[in-house]
Amino acid sequence: MPNQGWLAAHPPPGRVFPAPSGDDGYTVEDWLKIPEVGEQVELIDGSFVVSPMPGLDHACAATRLIRILDEACPDRYEVVSGSVHVGADGLCPDLVIGEAEAMTTGALMLTAAEIACVGEIARRGRRRQQEVKPSKYAAAGIPVFVRVELHGVGAPRAEVFKLGRKGYEPVAEAAAGGMLTIDEPFPVSFDPAWLTGPRRRPG
Repeated sequence: MPNQGWLAAHPPPGRVFPAPSGDDGYTVEDWLKIPEVGEQVELIDGSFVVSPMPGLDHACAATRLIRILDEACPDRYEVVSGSVHVGADGLCPDLVIGEAEAMTTGALMLTAAEIACVGEIARRGRRRQQEVKPSKYAAAGIPVFVRVELHGVGAPRAEVFKLGRKGYEPVAEAAAGGMLTIDEPFPVSFDPAWLTGPRRRPG
């Protein structure tokens, strides 16, 4: 396990730090020991993956999405951004809807069995986020995945996927100006345009 200065001494963003030669790979226990370094560090396939912290537009969209879902959330769930333990990986989705009982007991992260939905706000050029992480969530059995695109035609766009026999299957989508409806884990509808630009109030 690297000492506390290890990641700080390797500042280039987007780096992958594999385990030392001959090692089986870093573990979730190793991941939990990493100090705050001002970058996002995830554990994927035994290696530490370091990404720069997202821009303020990304952070604002994530905050607004969490707020929209939280207002519709029943008591059995909580809506946050946080760390999750998925198989042998430690991931940091932008959105987590999990069992309230598990979230309010001081745990550092949720396991897949305690999660009803995860969401990612896509970052440009992040293949790992757009391809690898959703496959990890699906393999762990997380029932619902939400993806938001802040750039491109019709942006912001949002999609909802439900877990099927072969992984996540699309069930709903909407571009800015339309209404996205999420049925599970609880019903909620919103216009993806609310996630960016000047603050908008539903209705």
